[in-house]
Amino acid sequence: MGKKKVVVGMSGGVDSSVAAYLLKKQGYDVIGVTMQIWQDEAQETREENGGCCGLSAVDDARRVAQTLDIPYYVMNFKQEFKKNVIDYFVEEYLAGRTPNPCIACNRYVKWESLLKRSMEIGADYIATGHYARIAVMPNGRYAIRNSVTAKKDQTYALYNLTQAQLAHTLMPVGEYTKEEIRQIADEAGLPVAHKPDSQEICFIPDNDYAAFIDAAAADRVPGPGSFVTKDGKVLGRHLGITHYTVGQRKGLNLAMGHPVFVTQIKPETDEVVIGGAEDVFGDTLFSSRINYMGMADLPAPREVVAKIRYAHAGERCTIEKTAEDVIKCTFHSPVRAITPGQAVVFYEDGLVLGGGTIMR
Repeated sequence: MGKKKVVVGMSGGVDSSVAAYLLKKQGYDVIGVTMQIWQDEAQETREENGGCCGLSAVDDARRVAQTLDIPYYVMNFKQEFKKNVIDYFVEEYLAGRTPNPCIACNRYVKWESLLKRSMEIGADYIATGHYARIAVMPNGRYAIRNSVTAKKDQTYALYNLTQAQLAHTLMPVGEYTKEEIRQIADEAGLPVAHKPDSQEICFIPDNDYAAFIDAAAADRVPGPGSFVTKDGKVLGRHLGITHYTVGQRKGLNLAMGHPVFVTQIKPETDEVVIGGAEDVFGDTLFSSRINYMGMADLPAPREVVAKIRYAHAGERCTIEKTAEDVIKCTFHSPVRAITPGQAVVFYEDGLVLGGGTIMR
């Protein structure tokens, strides 16, 4: 029996580089791959100094592969990325929701497309530099498990992976802290040991979402509309619903004499509903597009911890199925800014049971 072959998705950053190093050390036959997702020449230029898949990513990943003495390839996933990430991102904003493009990218590009391509070239696994671990549950199902470092934990963005994908995935970085990863990179002589982490969405390097959507869907972007109170009183004019998200306080330009926040976005009337701090809290949400991970189904109400955004610490709640693809989540204490379009992820003992997209 030969060595197991693993394709490592290399972004040019320290985490995926160390993932490749660790797997080679563990005896795997390692192949490095960077996913080409940039859409055009101008985009390439913009991403030269940032983003997880720009030109600098290819240069850095190639240098790491040379240092590790592993084969390295760039695979073209432009089409898959545009359809499953960019188009989805734009459509969600136009519909008054706030999407999470990294979750879509993980499921449909980094896993679905890369895994398929990797299997075609004879790989047994794909691997990434995510801060997460994979566990097999007592019921035999695969689940994502929290990394050893809560500070860098990335399980929230991985809740949507399927059982088949998890069965062919390795995540070696989840066993270490960020500091340990940088130290390993240093000791291994990897040229990216001290490269700073990328913070922004890779295809919007300047973080101006609204300008990106204006350019991508110029003929369909809703124009200015009204800021209103929850009972319909008009407070002023806004720039267009794509400029706002639930919980937002900055950039509203409303002189109310006290702090105000976005509490709801109504695409059907182009209205942005404004309220006080107390109006941003809620204790109930409904989610759809459910992906079951550690649990195969939800036959009865269950008490879990739920996270409603990447940086959310999590809150205890009771979840119950109210329709075939709908889970109601009732929090024990109110949570801030339940945002349609974002993910809600259910945890038990540090394991991802599943999750879905927040409807309301």
